[in-house]
Amino acid sequence: MASLPPPSDPFQEAYQRESPAYGRTPSPELASFLEQCRPQGKAIDLGAGAGRDTLEMARCGLHVTAVDRSETGLQRIEQRAKEEHLSKWIDTLALDVRELQLAPATYGFIAATTVLDHIPLQAAKELWEHMIQSLVDTGALYVEVHTTDDPGSPTGRGPQRTEPVSETAVHVINHFAPNQLLQWAVETEGLHVLRYEERTEWDYTHGPEHLHAKAVLLASRTPEILNWYGHPAAFPKRTAPQN
Repeated sequence: MASLPPPSDPFQEAYQRESPAYGRTPSPELASFLEQCRPQGKAIDLGAGAGRDTLEMARCGLHVTAVDRSETGLQRIEQRAKEEHLSKWIDTLALDVRELQLAPATYGFIAATTVLDHIPLQAAKELWEHMIQSLVDTGALYVEVHTTDDPGSPTGRGPQRTEPVSETAVHVINHFAPNQLLQWAVETEGLHVLRYEERTEWDYTHGPEHLHAKAVLLASRTPEILNWYGHPAAFPKRTAPQN
């Protein structure tokens, strides 16, 4: 691994740690959807970081392109993919998501975990529209953003909170207002919301402990998601007993 990543990599120190920032555990709702619904084909992880969601998508049999401006994060993904014998399932692309050209009707699954909040609002709207257009008819997406309830937010409830702020909060420049992400989804023709939640969560994966406020969305281009039982799974079909 390169010891001196390019200065344009704002997360070089965070991803170079032995235990990279944001941990190795995939986003829980994303993992539940992949386990239950098993989407197929191509996937893309926008703002992939050190690959906690990329690796999970590959483990579930998706051919994943991990996109991030951080060369260090992508190197960690390639390293872990090799360790888990998943290299053939994963491609990496060092690029700012605002420069990415998403092909229409291409992906069965798209992940955008804390990326729409790291770019200006207008750029986030444009990327959202391109994400929707790039889904196949049966495709689904997972989106996670910081909200104005976050202690690092300069608007909303953020300035009133006294909980500790993340060491990387400076990179979040577009905090979403309550229900803003949900409104985007509801106003998008042909998109079906499977799960939406706004919550606070303590983070112990990097730096001193701190609080986040997040909005989480799972949505699909088709209402015919027969095997989605929620997160955690509620009332799934029982497995037939073995004779």
